[in-house]
Amino acid sequence: MADQPQIRLATRRDIPEILAMIRELATYEHALDSVKATEALLSQTLTFAPSPADATADTSSKPQTFASTFILTAPAEDGQKEGSVAGMALFYHTYSTWLARPGIYLEDLFVRPAYRRRGYATLLLKELAKETQRINGGRLEWSCLRWNESALKFYRGLGAEEMEEWVGLRVDGERLGKLSELEVDTKGS
Repeated sequence: MADQPQIRLATRRDIPEILAMIRELATYEHALDSVKATEALLSQTLTFAPSPADATADTSSKPQTFASTFILTAPAEDGQKEGSVAGMALFYHTYSTWLARPGIYLEDLFVRPAYRRRGYATLLLKELAKETQRINGGRLEWSCLRWNESALKFYRGLGAEEMEEWVGLRVDGERLGKLSELEVDTKGS
């Protein structure tokens, strides 16, 4: 029984908790209707820490994976064998051409309300910083909603710098399909 919070890479058995936290974060951000993630999609697209079952699994049809998740477990309480999942940091690798080095992009950082103000978000960011250093990365990056002033204040307090000169851009849904089929005049007329 651990008396300190524990951080580990997610395993397949964490998929329901990861999906639940994605939905909890989306609810907080007033965007639950935008969540299309399912347990099946997460299973196909996330990278998981190896488990004993993986040693005997058929890996010939292993899905392509794109992101990893650190799971933070709170200390066990009152006779529990293990603590509850308190938060997560879902991230993926990036690359900087200017630095010629890899980096990490934090897609979602979430600590459940009952576990906030215990330093858990800082612990998750610290683990991401260590992972960035482990891969000899040059950057740890993420985005934050402009209206989330409490989060912005927290991030600034950790030394994060707002990238005011950069504008986030996105093409998704129907617009992604249109872009993929766009006719392009390559003759420069």
